[in-house]
Amino acid sequence: MTSRSTGMTLMASEIREAPDAVARFFAQEEGRVAALGPRLRALNPAVVVTCARGSSDNAAAYFKYLVEILIGVPVASVGPSVASLYGASLHLRDGVVVSVSQSGRSPDIVALQASARQAGALSIAVVNDADSPLAAGADVVLPLHAGPERSVAATKSFLASTVVLAALVAEWRDDAGLRHCLRAMPGHFSSALEKDWSAALPVLRDASSAYVVGRGPSLPIAFEAALKLKETAVLHAEAFSGAEVMHGPLQLVEPGFPVLAFRPRDAAYAAMGEAIARMSAAGAKLFVAEEGEPRPDRLPVVASGHPLLDPLLMLIGFYGLAEQLARARGHDPDRPSRLRKVTETL
Repeated sequence: MTSRSTGMTLMASEIREAPDAVARFFAQEEGRVAALGPRLRALNPAVVVTCARGSSDNAAAYFKYLVEILIGVPVASVGPSVASLYGASLHLRDGVVVSVSQSGRSPDIVALQASARQAGALSIAVVNDADSPLAAGADVVLPLHAGPERSVAATKSFLASTVVLAALVAEWRDDAGLRHCLRAMPGHFSSALEKDWSAALPVLRDASSAYVVGRGPSLPIAFEAALKLKETAVLHAEAFSGAEVMHGPLQLVEPGFPVLAFRPRDAAYAAMGEAIARMSAAGAKLFVAEEGEPRPDRLPVVASGHPLLDPLLMLIGFYGLAEQLARARGHDPDRPSRLRKVTETL
């Protein structure tokens, strides 16, 4: 499938729409997200729970790291079936539930948000469809304004979700530095789109399996990348923490085994370097997204000015690689044979 106006696949076209999607959110919703900062500080929740599936759950996991690192409040991902199938009552008085969804229509996500809200939690829905049941059932809605997304693979809506969630953290913390860097993200995304990750293409094209590795806020980005390799390129890929990969998965690494590593210059930079060195010693064919002078195994990146945002700029480069890889392996990235755009689960 291609976009009639560009000749690109829909996935490629939608990746390139991400900068405008993020800019639209700030143009239209800056006041709404800013108003949540004082409200969250006044509430001072002891816990935050997230409610999401698929790519949206990876966005929620990125939010978890930001909240725990920058604010110190524990964040838990609650399985939607706890409410939708098991009917469990949650103890969340004065807590917060953050639901993330592109469509806002999956019954289990809607049910968990309703259960948490009934239990006394403030409910915040981050959703692309502002007319959806999820939006209708929330106390506060943060619409993504990403526009229609027709490719099955979520790209611009994922990037918009993560930026919106990071903006929520910036306002909660009243963090002027993070706020400033977030407002510059549309321009940074545009620059990152021009980075060429095709050095990894020949190795991944012929691979039967791969690892994607990250640590801290880059770990959910690694999970998102592994998901995209599976759903678009039909490549078995598993994501691991740079710490956890040493505990067992390293045993499967043999000469030529492909590994993508996301390595921003944050507090995990040195530890990720040690993990990369051990995988290299085991024979892995490594491609590392990191700052530095060009070399064959280094995937070029753009710096955001805030290390906790840099994984998002790495991801947009990866998305371009995933779209190329899907086509190189003979697959249509817009229409995976067993998947649908909107998945509704109970």
